[in-house]
Amino acid sequence: GVTTTMKLVEELRGMVADGLAKSPDQVEKLLKEQLVEVLRRVQRPYLAIKRELAVILVVGVNGSGKTTSIGKLAKYHRDAGQKVVLAAGDTFRAAASDQLEIWGERVGVPVISHQPGSDPGAVAFDAVQAAQSRGADVLIVDTAGRLHTKFNLMRELRKVREVLRRQVPGAPHEILLVLDATTGQNALTQAKRFRESVDLTGVVLAKLDGSSKGGIVFAVANELNLPVMFAATGETVDDLAPFEPKQFVEDLF
Repeated sequence: GVTTTMKLVEELRGMVADGLAKSPDQVEKLLKEQLVEVLRRVQRPYLAIKRELAVILVVGVNGSGKTTSIGKLAKYHRDAGQKVVLAAGDTFRAAASDQLEIWGERVGVPVISHQPGSDPGAVAFDAVQAAQSRGADVLIVDTAGRLHTKFNLMRELRKVREVLRRQVPGAPHEILLVLDATTGQNALTQAKRFRESVDLTGVVLAKLDGSSKGGIVFAVANELNLPVMFAATGETVDDLAPFEPKQFVEDLF
């Protein structure tokens, strides 16, 4: 975002004026340190508290890579030796649960779904029951790719959150927003809208593999105080990894 950039430029100017950086290399080094600091300031552990059943609600607009990111997140938890259940809460888009079923098969986790057009709250309710009866460690709930302008969809999102909260203490334990790294400033607007509806706990950055360098990460950290929890850098099921600020900044240069 423009605000973030201006702030960094001002700080850097001050450092150069104070004689802290004399050569271009020193300026680059200081800039890198500042960028890492912007990201580190908001970082926090993912699922910090150990729970019997961890519930993760995933939100994001259609086309952001949300369903794909859920599949990859399921694989991440499977690889950590955890039992995972997926909930096809996007009942708004006919193909959404089919897409999630495909991911479920690919990574070997069960998917709880209802008919298209049914109540997402009911899907969430059934998914918790299924996860508990199967002794699952993690439940990941997909939601409709709500365009952030559709008020009734945002209301529905809050309802799903309430259903989860009533069944599992403290749930959802993470509310992750999937952002398409290539959409720039628009991603920031999306994040703000979602944050007005639900208490986001972090961001999953999808499509960080293309021409996008993901500068939006700094704006999300600085202007929204949200940490990037995971970044997906390609098309394979294994390319979702916990976000590393220092590595990310190195890759930018």
